[in-house]
Amino acid sequence: MSLFGKMIITRKSDKLSREKIDKIQKKRLKKIVKTAKEKSPFYKKLYANIGEDFTLKNLPPVSKPELMANFDDVLTDRNVTMKRIDEFTTNLDNIGRMIDGRYLIFKTSGSTGNPAVVLYDKNNIDVSSAVAAFRTFARKEDFKKFMKHGKKTAGVFADYGFYLACGMSRYLQLKMPKQKTKITVDVNAPEEQIIKSLNDFEPAMLSGYPSNLALLADFKELNIKPDVVITGGELLTDEIRKKLTDKFGCYVQTHYSCTEGGEIACECEEKHLHINEDWVIVEPVDKDYNPVPFGEMSDKVLITNLSNYIQPFIRYELTDRIIVHDEKCKCGRTTRWLEIEGRTDDILEFSNGVKIAPMSLYKVLEEVKSIRRFQFVQRSADKAELRMISDTPDESFREAQKDLETFFESKGIKVEIVKSESLPEANKTSGKFKHIYRDFQ
Repeated sequence: MSLFGKMIITRKSDKLSREKIDKIQKKRLKKIVKTAKEKSPFYKKLYANIGEDFTLKNLPPVSKPELMANFDDVLTDRNVTMKRIDEFTTNLDNIGRMIDGRYLIFKTSGSTGNPAVVLYDKNNIDVSSAVAAFRTFARKEDFKKFMKHGKKTAGVFADYGFYLACGMSRYLQLKMPKQKTKITVDVNAPEEQIIKSLNDFEPAMLSGYPSNLALLADFKELNIKPDVVITGGELLTDEIRKKLTDKFGCYVQTHYSCTEGGEIACECEEKHLHINEDWVIVEPVDKDYNPVPFGEMSDKVLITNLSNYIQPFIRYELTDRIIVHDEKCKCGRTTRWLEIEGRTDDILEFSNGVKIAPMSLYKVLEEVKSIRRFQFVQRSADKAELRMISDTPDESFREAQKDLETFFESKGIKVEIVKSESLPEANKTSGKFKHIYRDFQ
């Protein structure tokens, strides 16, 4: 089926009843399981005792380490191997290009400690495009303004590497070289350069990680008026949503996606994340993979991508904790919606076993008004460094050091805090920014 065909059926699915969406899910699940059993040695063995009359619960869950350890055997195209992918991806000019002219290659940042290599076939690419075309915008009025202003889109992400945002952006640029409506601004570039690029381009849509966009919002020099801001990759907190709304004077929304599962859920005007149930199955489960009822927080989630046939992700484990809601939404959409528990920073643990939530340290450091930006890096169980930007760095550090030591002493923690010569910076690989993080095993 062509991209146009995918768009038609995706748009029609928005108006279907629950019963019809469930039927579509079951039909697509059977098709992708059939393909996996016939063409993937890994799934053929895993599903050896699975007959044609199966239910989702009959299929054993799979994990990222398991699929990566059996990478070649998971793929349904026997001509593609990890060795060939490694050779292909050594050339950065291949970002956004298809291996064998058939598959895009993406890599995840490994935020949970396990990076992944993910292939997208044309079917998966077309479905991603169809969902983006019809479900990206929470409000119709924002879509109309976006179209009126030339569909100019700027993404602030890592502008290199085989990551989804960068790779898909370059794929579209290569496919439509004359189209000048999309730019990717390197999140690791100097801020003056990022601000100049955005000011010059004047995007109608601005996208990026919430933490990075929140940092950019501090700069008065950034003078853009997008019609909508769409964040992703991290939890969009109420505080950051308000900060971005105040800065840009437009609607701010988010979505829930991952490289393996694609666009899992899109936000509506009620700020509910509606699951794209025609193309992905979402199962909230406890630590033993038992289903968690509607309205209750899960320990993790299993996702089944119903459009990726080259590298099937069927009941694939994600470490996210979610709540799935079955009640009707005021926006009128019939699909279930979810809440996701997320954080952008690390929980720190010290030598006495005490754990400190990042928000606690936020509150201490944000009281030091002379610090314009900070990054607290735990280097060992009893040592940390403070990176910061301040007009009076030595004075700011002394004040912050005193306040932090007072806070840690109140928790029975003894930690050495040193002033870093480095400035706060985003992760060099993924482009994501953390204010508080742990950098040791």
